[in-house]
Amino acid sequence: MGVLKVIELMADSDVSWEDATKNAVHQASKSVKNIRSVWVKDQSCNIKDNEVKSFRVTVKVTFEVN
Repeated sequence: MGVLKVIELMADSDVSWEDATKNAVHQASKSVKNIRSVWVKDQSCNIKDNEVKSFRVTVKVTFEVN
């Protein structure tokens, strides 16, 4: 194993926190290679008219630096 770097990202989804996490990894993978893990640091929801409208996660993505 080489050197690892951690970045913090936020992502959201209209479906679930799990889907928001997948969205974060998907978006990160467009510019970051060698992703090893993701840690969900925080979860929240956006509310409108007393209903949950979207799910948001703050994640830490770990990847290996070559």
